Amino acid sequence: MAKVKKNKMKTHKASAKVFRKRKSGSIKITRQGILHNTGKNSSKRARQKRNGSTLHKSDYKRIKDLI
Repeated sequence: MAKVKKNKMKTHKASAKVFRKRKSGSIKITRQGILHNTGKNSSKRARQKRNGSTLHKSDYKRIKDLI
């Protein structure tokens, strides 16, 4: 009897471009609104958006299989 290969899940490419997995296993997300039209933002707001954020635990369960 031949072995049946297990199907692998494909990576969701849009999610892979937004989320990054850290060594600890948590998922880093980039904040929206930092690519263009940033002149109207205050310096403080622009500085805060440069730093990433950690995905919330409730969203982690949904996203972990996509990336």
